[in-house]
Amino acid sequence: MKWSELNDNWCPVARTLSVVGDRWTLLILRDCFLGKTKFEEFAASGGMTRHILADRLKRLVEVGILERRAYSVSPKRYDYVLTAKGEELRPALTIMKEWGKKHLPIRRAALEG
Repeated sequence: MKWSELNDNWCPVARTLSVVGDRWTLLILRDCFLGKTKFEEFAASGGMTRHILADRLKRLVEVGILERRAYSVSPKRYDYVLTAKGEELRPALTIMKEWGKKHLPIRRAALEG
């Protein structure tokens, strides 16, 4: 099944994944929850190409998870702010963060001394 065919799919998990189910989108949302709002902030944080970032931000705005607000007219610049709908994803990301901390801890190399 293609992601574009999920509008009529009965499974809410599949429909949700069609919107937020790739790593770049989840990392953008993580950054939003950490207070980042500007394209350049997301670009510096996520490691994705600018094309992918622009595509994911556009999609998040289209589905109502983010709102795009102009903060500069010349040149045109925008903040990307979580909507109430987007804020509802906070518990899901918090659970993912806690799960990762518990089950996938950072393994630091022993310091040589």
